[in-house]
Amino acid sequence: MEPFRIDIPKAQLDDLHRRLEATRWPPELAGFGWERGVPPNYLKELAEYWRTSFDWRAVEADFNRYPQFRTEIDGEYVHLLHIRSPEPDATPLLLTHGWPGGFPEFADVIGPLTNPAAYGGDPADAFHLVIPSIPGYGFSTLRDTGWDVPRIARAWAELMRRLGYDRYVAQGGDAGAVISLVLGLVDPEHVLGVHVNMLMTFPSGDPAELADLSETDQRRLAQLGRFDADQSGYMKIQQTRPQTLGYGLTDSPVGQLAWIVEKFQEWTDPAAKLPEDAIDRDRILALVTLYWLTATAGSSAHFYYEGAEDVRRAVSGAVPPPQSVPVGVAVFPHDLFLPLRRLADRDIPTITHWTEFDRGGHFAALEEPELLVDDIRGFVRSLP
Repeated sequence: MEPFRIDIPKAQLDDLHRRLEATRWPPELAGFGWERGVPPNYLKELAEYWRTSFDWRAVEADFNRYPQFRTEIDGEYVHLLHIRSPEPDATPLLLTHGWPGGFPEFADVIGPLTNPAAYGGDPADAFHLVIPSIPGYGFSTLRDTGWDVPRIARAWAELMRRLGYDRYVAQGGDAGAVISLVLGLVDPEHVLGVHVNMLMTFPSGDPAELADLSETDQRRLAQLGRFDADQSGYMKIQQTRPQTLGYGLTDSPVGQLAWIVEKFQEWTDPAAKLPEDAIDRDRILALVTLYWLTATAGSSAHFYYEGAEDVRRAVSGAVPPPQSVPVGVAVFPHDLFLPLRRLADRDIPTITHWTEFDRGGHFAALEEPELLVDDIRGFVRSLP
C-alpha cells in the first residue's frame, strides 16, 4: 500500500481552461430539447461555469482529508480510499462505483457510514469504508485488456485480504452492483452479504414467467424496451468501439462534459428539468473533471467491451450461478433499470432484503444519500 494524495499540476488545470475557452461548437439547430442530446445553450452555459467558477482544488481538499492509497494488483495500480470508523467494531464495507461514476460520488455518504453517532445515528451501524476505483477509472491504471467483472471481483477480494478484513460487506450500483454480486460468488467465505442499488432482471423466454404481471412490473418490462431503443447508444458504442470513442472525449473537454452530463439528465428524477435540479452541479463537475484530468474516457469505456458477452447472456435470460451469501436490493424508481421481483428471486434465491423507494434515480449516493445509507444499515443489521 503506497500512500496517495491528489495533486493535479496547475498546468493541467490551465490547459483545461484554455481548451474550454477555445471550444469549437457545432452549428446550432433550433426546435428541440434534450431528445436529440444535450441542448447547445445549456451546454455552453455549463462549460463556461466549469471554466470560470468550478473549483477542482476544493474537490482535492475534500478527499485529501481521507487516507488514500495505490496498490498493485494483477498488474494494475488500484487507487482506493480506506476510511476507518472511530468505532473499533465497525463492519468493513466495500463500495464500488459504476460509469460515469467514481469515488467522488460517495462524498455525502462517507461521514454517516463511518461515524453515524456524529449524524444522529447508532454507533452500532458504523462501517470501515474501502472505496476503490475500477481499473481504467480515475487514478486506477488500465494497461492491459481482459479486465472483466470476474477479474475485478477477484482483485477486490485480494484488496480486502491485504487490508486485513476477513469478513466484509460489498455494495454497489451500476457496474458496482454487478461487480459486488460476482464478488459474492468468488469470495463467499469472506463476504458477509451484498447490497445493490441497481439490479438487472431479464425474461428467459418462458411465458409462464410473465403471466399475471402487475401493472408496475408491466411498466418495468416496457422500460427495458425503451432503454434499448432510445437510451442505450452510449453502451453500444462503449461495448464495440471504446478506443475510437476515447480519442474524441480525451481531446475535447466539452465532448467529455456532454457525454457524461446527458446521463445525469436521463437517469435522475424526471421532475428535474436539468441535471443540477437533482444533483449539485459541482458534484457532477467533480466527476466530469476527474475523467478529464485522468484521461480515462476511453479506458473506462473498455469495461463495457470486456463485459459485452456477459451482458448478451443476461439479456437472453440466462440464470447466473447461484449465490450463497445474503443479498439486499434497494430499488429507486427513476433508475435506468428496474427489477421484477419474481425474476430477481429466480436469479438470486438468497435475497433477504428488498426496499422500494418513492424517489431517487440511478445515482443514489448523490441523489438520495440518506435513503441509501439507511438501507445499507438495515440490510447489514439483518445479516446473521
